[in-house]
Amino acid sequence: MGDVHGLLLVSDLGQEDIAWDDVGTSAAVNIATLRGKYYGQNYESLERRQHNAEASLSSTRHRRITAKQSKLNFDVFRTYLSDRQRSEQQKTHVTSQRSFTVIGVLHLLVLVGLFALGTAEARTFCPNGCTCDDDTLVVSCVGANLDVIPIALNPSIQRIVLKENRIKIVDAAAFQFYGDLKNVDLSSNHLFTIPNGSFDAQRHLVELHLKHNKISALTEKTFQGLKSLTVLNLRDNYLETLKNGLFAYLSKLEELDLGQNRISKVEPGAFQKLGTLRVLYLDDNQLRTVPSSALAPLNALAELHIGWNAFSSLPDDAFKGLEQLAVLDIMGAGLDNISDGAFRGLNALRTLKLGANKLREVPTKQLAVLPRLEELTLGQNFFTILRSGAFQGLSTLKKLDVSGAKLLTTVEKGAFSDNANLETLVLNSNKRLAVMEEGSLAGLPNLRHLMLRDNAFITFSESLVAWNELRRLDLSENPLVCDCSQLWLAEILVPRNSSPVLCAEPPESKSKSIKGMTADELGCAFSDSRKQVLLVTVCTTGLGLFFGLIILLYYRYRRRVRDALKDYKWKNRAISRKEHEYQKTFSDDEYIVRSAHAHHHHHHHQTPPSQPVPTHHHHHHLQQLQQQQQQQQQHAQIAAGIKPIPVTEL
Repeated sequence: MGDVHGLLLVSDLGQEDIAWDDVGTSAAVNIATLRGKYYGQNYESLERRQHNAEASLSSTRHRRITAKQSKLNFDVFRTYLSDRQRSEQQKTHVTSQRSFTVIGVLHLLVLVGLFALGTAEARTFCPNGCTCDDDTLVVSCVGANLDVIPIALNPSIQRIVLKENRIKIVDAAAFQFYGDLKNVDLSSNHLFTIPNGSFDAQRHLVELHLKHNKISALTEKTFQGLKSLTVLNLRDNYLETLKNGLFAYLSKLEELDLGQNRISKVEPGAFQKLGTLRVLYLDDNQLRTVPSSALAPLNALAELHIGWNAFSSLPDDAFKGLEQLAVLDIMGAGLDNISDGAFRGLNALRTLKLGANKLREVPTKQLAVLPRLEELTLGQNFFTILRSGAFQGLSTLKKLDVSGAKLLTTVEKGAFSDNANLETLVLNSNKRLAVMEEGSLAGLPNLRHLMLRDNAFITFSESLVAWNELRRLDLSENPLVCDCSQLWLAEILVPRNSSPVLCAEPPESKSKSIKGMTADELGCAFSDSRKQVLLVTVCTTGLGLFFGLIILLYYRYRRRVRDALKDYKWKNRAISRKEHEYQKTFSDDEYIVRSAHAHHHHHHHQTPPSQPVPTHHHHHHLQQLQQQQQQQQQHAQIAAGIKPIPVTEL
């Protein structure tokens, strides 16, 4: 009787009766229909919408929900309907007959709920292309071609993912029946705007993701009701201005992503009442200056990503008030000048990213005011040299990355002399970097990760660094000349899981890995410094023993040696004198003729003229004289071992 009375009351509204053939399976459909009837919406359009929904739902699998969930559905709608009724009564002064009708509708819903409780089971619907898990209370409709937010889901769901659909607007009542939601993801849709109060009922919502849409404007009431929200993602939209008090209702917000928009103006009070904000993304926008006044109230901010804007310079105290800031990302901001006091007050800063700017020198003085800095990125700037003491004052620095500096050619000796705690050094993709001076990596006892990939090095010095202490080493993509000087490198790479180091020269070794190459393959021998030392030691020892033996023998036979030396010297003097005295001034024939002539002249004076000497006697006399001279010469040769001395000089 109660059922019939309820149906009659609905009919009294001047609308079509509702068929209750299967109350358990039609609860969601009937609630949606009643919602349309109560609001006075066009019934035919609603009926078509409901028909389309039923058609899409007919092919999905049915899921069970408990009686408590079914009752919750009715309770939620009853509460919402009652609130709406009171509002309408205040505006239009509806009659008691109308109130009685609404009460009858509520009675009808109660009966339906009791029926569901009696059966202890009910079925809910999951749209085409979605997955609905009633255990984890998660609904995922990624790429399901949805135009609207589904309204017939389990009312107890806590997470709904609607990414990559065609939803253009967030219906103000769409989330009214999902009061337990904690995570909503509407990324990659076609959203243009979000009506005020759309999330008014989402008291428990923690994360709201709206990235990659077309949202161009927001008001201070857009996020009204989101008292528990901690993460808001608005990346990649069309926002241009952040107005004062825009996020005032988000008192518990911890992470705000506004990157990749068109923001050119941030009003001073845009971030008011965000005292709990820890992470802020303002990167990839159109800001000309750092919005220092707007950032000042964020005294709990730990991360600020503000790169890829168009700052060109950083003034003094650019980040004043951000005393808890630990990470500052200013990559790609077009910086060519940094004031000496730009980073003043950032005493807690541990990570600073200044890469992809237009700096021509390492900002040594500006960085020295950061007493706790541990990680510094400076790549893709216009440095030509990393000078000695370039990072002076950064005694706590643990990681340094200077990669992609297309003009960098040299790292000077002592460049890292004040960075004894440095653990990781990355110098990759510096196409002109060919020189690391001896001692450039000296004084780095904690260095464990060295990246020198894709530079212009043709050789590496064994004394450059304590290579064996490194845990990670990357020397790949360098034009390495594999010769004797690199044998040590081939050996230390063997036990390491390092990137392949290929030879560029000589031609016979091109594209061959140097890892494990032998001395013969490198065209050298004894190139190992230890082997060289051993070889020198052996040679020196051998020479020492040889000379020691000579000295010992001399000491033992010194008398004989002295006597032999004396005899040798005497003979040399005698020979020298005789050779000096012996000079043959005429031929043998002259010698004989002159001798004969002299002898003949002598006898000529002694022999009387009356007694001439016979010719044959004279000839015989000459022969005797010649024989005597030859005998004398032979005796002289035997005695002194010298050449014959002319008779005329005896």
